[in-house]
Amino acid sequence: MRINIYYGGRGLIEDSTIYVLNKLTEVLEELRVEVTRYNLYEDLKGINMLPNTLKEADGVILATTVEWFGIGGLMQQFLDACWLYGDKEKIQKLSMLPIAISTTYGERDAIFTLTKLWELLGGVPCEGICAYVENHVEFETDPEYAFLIEKKAEMIYRQVSHRLKNFPTSAHIVNQTMLKGNSMELTPQESEQLSIYVSDDTYVKKQKEDIQELAQLFKGMLGDEENPETDTEEEFIRDLKEHFKGQAGVFATYHFNFADEDKNLFIKVSGNKIECYYDEKGEVDVFVKMSKDIMLDIIEGKMTLQKAFMSGEVTAKGDFETLRNFDTLFKF
Repeated sequence: MRINIYYGGRGLIEDSTIYVLNKLTEVLEELRVEVTRYNLYEDLKGINMLPNTLKEADGVILATTVEWFGIGGLMQQFLDACWLYGDKEKIQKLSMLPIAISTTYGERDAIFTLTKLWELLGGVPCEGICAYVENHVEFETDPEYAFLIEKKAEMIYRQVSHRLKNFPTSAHIVNQTMLKGNSMELTPQESEQLSIYVSDDTYVKKQKEDIQELAQLFKGMLGDEENPETDTEEEFIRDLKEHFKGQAGVFATYHFNFADEDKNLFIKVSGNKIECYYDEKGEVDVFVKMSKDIMLDIIEGKMTLQKAFMSGEVTAKGDFETLRNFDTLFKF
C-alpha cells in the first residue's frame, strides 16, 4: 500500500502541521505502508506535474497550514493542476485525509474547502484533522493529541486497505453533469504531457511569443477594422475622406496636433477636394490640439469638434469661423 502526502505549508520549524505529518507517517510505516511526502514549497515550478504522482498512490493526505486565510496558494495550485491535468478515473478511486492546522481563525473552513474540492474531483474524502494551535510546543508534547493523530492514521489505513465507500453526495452529480463540460477532454497520457509542458518555463515562454506573433499577423491581415480604438494613421485619413462633404467656394486648412502621441495631421479643403497627411508644422487657418481619443470620439459621431472645444477638451487658435465649419464639412 502507498499513501502520498502533499504538504502545502511553508516548512517552518514551528509549523505543527509538520509534526502531525511526521506522526502519521510513523504510524503508517509501522503498518507497512509506503509513505511519500511532497513538499509543495520545494518545487514551485513542478506543482503542475504532481498530479502524475497520484497514479501509483492508494490513498492521499492533503495537509495545509492556515496562517492567514484559506488553504493557501500552493495547495490551491496543486488542486487546480489535479483538475486540469489529473487522471479523473484514478482520483475517483482515492481516499483523501484532509489536515488543516491553524495559527489563526479558519481551520474549519480550510477542512471544508479541501473536502469539497476533492469531492468535485471525484475522490473520496475522509474525516480529517482540524486544529487551532496557539503554542506549538504544548500541542506537540500533549500525549492525548498524539493519540488522536494515531487514530486518524489507523482510520485512513482501514479506509484505503478495505476500500470503504462513503455515502453518495451531490458533489459527484455536479462533477458528472455541470462541471464535466468545463474540463479539457484529454486522455491521461495527453494530460501528463500537457502538465510537463506547462511546467517548462522555456516552452511556455515560446508559446506566448508564438501567440503574440500570430496576433500581430492576424491584426495586420484584418486591418484592425473591428477595433476603432487601434486606428492607424491611414485609417484616420480614410475616415476623414469618407465623411467629407465638400462645398464649392470653401477653402480651409486644419492642423490637428495629438498631444498624447506628438503627431500632426494636416487637412486641406479646396471646394470639393480634400488632402490629408501627416507632416511637421505648417501655416494653417486653424491649429487644434487634442488627444487621440477625442478624435476617435468625433469620428465615431459621439461628439462634434465644436462641442469638444466648448467643453474644454480641445484647445484651438486661429480662424474660429473655419473651426465651426469643420462639423459642416465632415458629417460623422
